[in-house]
Amino acid sequence: MLESLDLGFLREAIDLAGERSSDGQCGPFGAVVARQSEVLGRGFNKVVLSTDPTAHAEIVAIREACVRLGTHDLAGCTLYASCEPCPMCLAASYWAGVDRVVYAASRTDASQAGFDDEFLYAEMALPPEKRSKPMFQAMREEGRAVLKAWSRNPNRVMY
Repeated sequence: MLESLDLGFLREAIDLAGERSSDGQCGPFGAVVARQSEVLGRGFNKVVLSTDPTAHAEIVAIREACVRLGTHDLAGCTLYASCEPCPMCLAASYWAGVDRVVYAASRTDASQAGFDDEFLYAEMALPPEKRSKPMFQAMREEGRAVLKAWSRNPNRVMY
């Protein structure tokens, strides 16, 4: 159930999207990470500005919130996004451990504006050998050795 505080944070994400994309240099996406009544991170799409294809609004907001809190764990937080997160941003919300995601426009709405992620959603569901981007596995044992050594390390920090 959404409360008025949720709608206020969602409005902020929408306003960020509109303000920052008005000159056409940034994509029309905004995001806010909040815990209770406190904003911990804000983001807008900076892909073109930063020449970083991962600089989506949600990623920027998650990064800012993590730096502010000094942790990678955003449990207890909500991600508010002006649009339904793309597969990368959705995955980041899981990795960050946010409790929930609240969004405005749908991925269908985004598609109609030229941001169609349906291909990515479909690709992710396929086994690697069926994906349209060629993927090759090599040196598996060497890669596994690193993972095994890490798993035995008593100083490892799980995330």
